[in-house]
Amino acid sequence: MRYRWLLGIGLAAVIGIAWIGWSRSGALGLPVREAPQPGYRAPDFSLPALSEETLTLSRLRGRAVVLNFWATWCPPCRAEMPAFQRLYARYADRGLMVIAINATFSDAPEAVADFRQRYGLTFPILLDASGAVNQRYRVTALPTTFFIDPQGTIREVVVGGPMSEAAIEARVRTLLSEGAR
Repeated sequence: MRYRWLLGIGLAAVIGIAWIGWSRSGALGLPVREAPQPGYRAPDFSLPALSEETLTLSRLRGRAVVLNFWATWCPPCRAEMPAFQRLYARYADRGLMVIAINATFSDAPEAVADFRQRYGLTFPILLDASGAVNQRYRVTALPTTFFIDPQGTIREVVVGGPMSEAAIEARVRTLLSEGAR
């Protein structure tokens, strides 16, 4: 009798663990949990851009997204921005969106506008004046880059930099190939 009771508890635990895994992946038709880590849906946000428009992440579903947290005073951030611009120009027509979220709570909007002009950046630059999105994504170092697939799931997080253009491009190609499936 005791053996059946333990077997029943063990079976219930296995089913429970499997259910949690399936529900997190969306396989059961339940919402996928948001978390700023690989394998989870990227937390949604809306932020103003330098152009004064507001961008909402969830409206970009269907596109591969490179989400880069940065500041103008950060040397590795400055070093990798030209690579992001070249890759955005090369792959935007295939569905790539590069979004740079400026840590405006530790930067100045005027410095961001000057930076954009000096580097010829054409992708959206968003201003996180309160730091709320940086906190939501648990950004502890700049730059921090999230690679998000077309379904809105974070595939990789890179803390620090600068990343080489080849390293960024390899990740972008993987995201774009996932969108073609």
